[in-house]
Amino acid sequence: MADREVGVLAIGAGPANLALAVAIEESGSAELADGTLLLEQSPDIKWQRDLLMPWARSQVSFLKDLVTLRNPSSRFTFLNFLHSQGRLDEFVNLGTFHPFRWEFSDYLQWVATSLERVQIRYGARAAHIDPVCETDGSVSGWSVRLTDGDTIRCRDLIVGGGRDPRVPDVFTALPGDRLVHSAQYRTRIAQIPKDEPVRAVVVGGAQSAAEMFFALRENLPSSQVTMVVRSMGLQNYQTSKFVNELFFPSFVDEFYDSPPEVRAQLLDEMRFTNYAGVAPPFLDELYTMLYREKTLGPQRSAVRAMTEVVGARLDGGEVLLDLRDRISGKIEPLRCDLVLLGTGYDPRKPALVRDLAARVGLDEVTVSRNYRVDLGESTWGAVYLQGVNEETHGIADSLISVLAHRSHDILTDLLTRRATTTATEPRSAR
Repeated sequence: MADREVGVLAIGAGPANLALAVAIEESGSAELADGTLLLEQSPDIKWQRDLLMPWARSQVSFLKDLVTLRNPSSRFTFLNFLHSQGRLDEFVNLGTFHPFRWEFSDYLQWVATSLERVQIRYGARAAHIDPVCETDGSVSGWSVRLTDGDTIRCRDLIVGGGRDPRVPDVFTALPGDRLVHSAQYRTRIAQIPKDEPVRAVVVGGAQSAAEMFFALRENLPSSQVTMVVRSMGLQNYQTSKFVNELFFPSFVDEFYDSPPEVRAQLLDEMRFTNYAGVAPPFLDELYTMLYREKTLGPQRSAVRAMTEVVGARLDGGEVLLDLRDRISGKIEPLRCDLVLLGTGYDPRKPALVRDLAARVGLDEVTVSRNYRVDLGESTWGAVYLQGVNEETHGIADSLISVLAHRSHDILTDLLTRRATTTATEPRSAR
């Protein structure tokens, strides 16, 4: 076991914390950059690792990369990445704003490798966070214990690991080997022999569910796949340019300053811009695939709309699902071998954050406009949350759209606090 102390510790090396790492490196504060460490639980950086199908595309323009909207002249832009790889001309010739997901993932690893001062530790998973408190009870920093037993102490903590996968209660009785969340898709499917005749059921009607439904035809070519959709059918994302203005970084201020009831109403009205739809070009491709199967055969795929799963259990070596038709109310059984969940992520704060809040005595996690958790004015150490603040900062908070500007907001808060709290440095930090 080893102990280490840093100024800023960021949990997770995904897009959010990488954008912040770049902002810190470009801040001009060598001390802050040299004292910043990112923890990544995997041996490398992959964006949406288990949904990196070769045909899957990002739904967001490449201009909304980690830096362009904050600093277009940065060497960390997606365009500079393409230039460094010798394929800028070919990408431009594609005529698209939406790169393949694997290409954006490669960009993230390139950014991580290109950092000169901020460090990344791979294969490091945070297991437990304790506040470091002064005699007056104020928080002066954080002690993070890793799963390998090492401990890292820091003044400021950034949590950017994303939300926890959502598994609806109806599926919790199923054994783990029969249940696959989209966050595990490629890893779990790779463990199944390719020629195995699997009867699979995909639950959900948004992008991740649709991608698993489509990918199973190639990944398990002998499979029979049923997609269960609670709504009237698969639907497009809302892509209106007027609606998309709500993803502008400038809208965060307007949303944050709105009353809670207005925020809730806006989030509900915007759900089809991200959570409950499928990208229009991909939706067309799905429909064409089903049409081709129906007319030419073999018909291996089916979509059951207006249907919900009301029961799930193991029966004689098979998974038995109870499907309820939302129109007739009739319930009928469906036997299968594997259930795949495109059910998204838990809307609550991640378990790691909830546990941390309990340790500092917070009944409720309140986040400032600059993404800092309210721990009291006298607190020396701070914790910032990235990507889990939709209820206060808008639906774009979990998306790439605001990364560049959000990293600027957090960086500004970090630098301001360091400039104004030097004289009140706690004894434990001296």
